[in-house]
Amino acid sequence: MSSSYTTTDTVTITYAKHLASKVITDLKRIQRFYGKPSDNDILAYEEEIIQLIKYGYLNKVIYGFKKEGNWIEPTLIYNSSELQGINVDDDPGKIRPGKNVEDASFSSYLTYTSKWNQLSAQEKSDFKDKLPFKRTGAEEPKVNGYLESDKTYSSGGHSLSRSSVRSY
Repeated sequence: MSSSYTTTDTVTITYAKHLASKVITDLKRIQRFYGKPSDNDILAYEEEIIQLIKYGYLNKVIYGFKKEGNWIEPTLIYNSSELQGINVDDDPGKIRPGKNVEDASFSSYLTYTSKWNQLSAQEKSDFKDKLPFKRTGAEEPKVNGYLESDKTYSSGGHSLSRSSVRSY
């Protein structure tokens, strides 16, 4: 019985790492074009998203630039869900270079699933203590522009649907 559990756990982490690798590739492309996020931040985001996907706690995560409190292009929004229908696993990319990020700061924001909300305060605290950085509560910033649904990453019955903030 324990070997069956170990196998399932290994597969789960493998799938989570596959999905995270797509997100990290997107972040590295943003870094290449815009100088942020740093390599250390990217590693921390990778560890965080792997753990959140593995345990089913990730609802949505946003990575990008904020100016005057609003998300601007280039910002990427990933919505996590159980895979339904056709299994699509796009290649990462389609990050547009040359957008104005002057006076903007790189940031991230995430929301948790209902599974997370069912945890006790102690369970949440214990889980967060294992993550590479501490997030604080905040209201979700608005988008300055519109969203374009452009990619879907999937693995092991789970998917991340990506939307990109686009300027008007």
